[in-house]
Amino acid sequence: VVYEQDGVFIHSSCGKNDDQDSLIAGILRVIEKENEVVVDWRSLDETLDTSNIQCAGKDSSSVVEWTQTPKEKCSQGADRPSSYEAEWDMVTTVSFKKKPHSNGDATTHANGESKWSFLFNLTDLKSIKQNKKGMGWSYLVFCLKDDVKLPALHFHRGDSKLLIKCLEKHVALDESPDHEQVLLVKTQKSLSQSFENLFDEPSYGLLQKWKRDPYTMTMGKFSKVTNYLFDSLRLSDPSHQRRPPSEMADLINDTIPGLKINQQEEPGFEVITRIDLGKQPEVSRREPVSAEEWAKNMDSEGRILNVDYIKQLIFKGGLCHSLRKEAWKFLLGYFPWNSSKEERANLQKRKTDEYFRMKLQWKSVSEEQEKRNSRLRDYRSLIEKDVNRTDRTNKFYEGEDNPGLILLHDILMTYCMYDFDLGYVQGMSDLLSPVLYVMENEVDAFWCFVSYMDQMHQNFEEQMQGMKTQLIQLSTLLRLLDSGFCSYLESQDSGYLYFCFRWLLIRFKREFSFQDILRLWEVMWTELPCQNFHLLLCCAILESEKQQIMDKHYDFNDILKHINELSMKIDVEYILCKAEAISMQMMNCKELPQAVSEILGIESSSVTPDSDTGEDESGAELSCPTSLYQNISTPVIAANGTRDSTQMSETQSLTPA
Repeated sequence: VVYEQDGVFIHSSCGKNDDQDSLIAGILRVIEKENEVVVDWRSLDETLDTSNIQCAGKDSSSVVEWTQTPKEKCSQGADRPSSYEAEWDMVTTVSFKKKPHSNGDATTHANGESKWSFLFNLTDLKSIKQNKKGMGWSYLVFCLKDDVKLPALHFHRGDSKLLIKCLEKHVALDESPDHEQVLLVKTQKSLSQSFENLFDEPSYGLLQKWKRDPYTMTMGKFSKVTNYLFDSLRLSDPSHQRRPPSEMADLINDTIPGLKINQQEEPGFEVITRIDLGKQPEVSRREPVSAEEWAKNMDSEGRILNVDYIKQLIFKGGLCHSLRKEAWKFLLGYFPWNSSKEERANLQKRKTDEYFRMKLQWKSVSEEQEKRNSRLRDYRSLIEKDVNRTDRTNKFYEGEDNPGLILLHDILMTYCMYDFDLGYVQGMSDLLSPVLYVMENEVDAFWCFVSYMDQMHQNFEEQMQGMKTQLIQLSTLLRLLDSGFCSYLESQDSGYLYFCFRWLLIRFKREFSFQDILRLWEVMWTELPCQNFHLLLCCAILESEKQQIMDKHYDFNDILKHINELSMKIDVEYILCKAEAISMQMMNCKELPQAVSEILGIESSSVTPDSDTGEDESGAELSCPTSLYQNISTPVIAANGTRDSTQMSETQSLTPA
């Protein structure tokens, strides 16, 4: 229930007299269901009919919170316990049985007692008549698309402004040019004011499902969602013609202000003009870090001797699998880099106690308690659904009653206790799965996941601020890298890079094979060679596909289809080489725009073509990435897959301050 107001009357006498018998008191509600938004007015007598309510199952997707009316409370007998009254933290969770209705006509029951009650889907609404001026209480008249006019609703307690505000979240209302008292429902609702509300379309079809389950819609029905969005932006007209590209771009900017890209008025961003970045350098990668190399870089107490050096090795080649269980704890921040073996053992003991205390919190919740905790129920339901569809082809998670699935479930439930405000959002299971696979330990996997979620938290917050920022930053980088390609994407209504959403949301988890994701993530966790290296990975993938997209003149749908079909076909080593080359290209740019410098976390003024010596005119060392390149004499793998045992040059091994 997103809106509820009692004291909303129907005047059955239609104004002929004012006696009390002509006033029918009722409750007006706006209810969000799985695929629709419903406006429901019921007389007070009908709201007491328990046949309208059914208990919601654990997996019910159409759950509403029911709060009692004053009349309901008064009607309770003395034998009812006081705790029966619904409070915010003790909600009775129910779902409505949808009653038969046709075209919004008033529902008529056999006993005739509720003939004035009505219920209609918001998509059937055509207009609303309201009394803006005049004395007395306010009233509204709903007119449906088949010209059925519902009884006027008189708001005896408060006015109708809150209802109008609620409805405007789901449909666009404009004042009629002919009648100032009439609000018309737009045939096409403009997109909402925030990125989070991008998926709030009034049809409540695909995009409403996206809002409730963005993970599933992103992973499973990505093309449908994007096509739906595109169709909504085109506007449906008889000729089915597209808007001109320039109008399309303006519409997107107007309807999603948070995604205005490279506009001077956007705080922290600047217009990127064409800059010659020079040729991308050749980059090679080395073999994964071996157990012997790892051991050589530890002292007798188990401390890492040279953290920067070991990070460089991991960035350039990743880790052999036998090392991941230990090294990932450092990379994710669970183990401090300067800790000794004994200190880490003590830390694990404390963290084990802390984990099981939190696990006990949800394990000890009785079935009766859970009935009164809707948020915990919802978290559990989502987790159970996601666990059953996460990496089930991997041997670690395949089959029924797999212990890996049980651990996945328990860790995610315990995370809800750790961060109850965020709780569980679909997609988190994809981030946990590789971590648990590597750790093979419930407690270690949990704390590594906590550290990973600290990095990814904004991606899953309700306002999706993290996703919005990353899309803006990605567009800024791509425009600097190849303004011509950006212009082409904009000409095909793809300039807002919506097709990269999945990449960013769960860090390419569905774009690479499971083993490649282990490699990719450990490289990114080194935080080398710059901030936001994952955005350069996006640039590398897009630049690799640019030629085909432009040569074959792909339009919006072709681009989307092509990007989706890249899943599991991308060479992780090639893309890592290319992304590193892009980072070197940008950091060696003499006139790097301030916006790009801030995204990558470098000082553009210090990066010049002459900075190879690492010294300025005074002889002082510059805080420049090229001044920290080190020679790593190890076998390397070039982007074309060939091996080269020669020593890597300074321009091939990139490590920033």
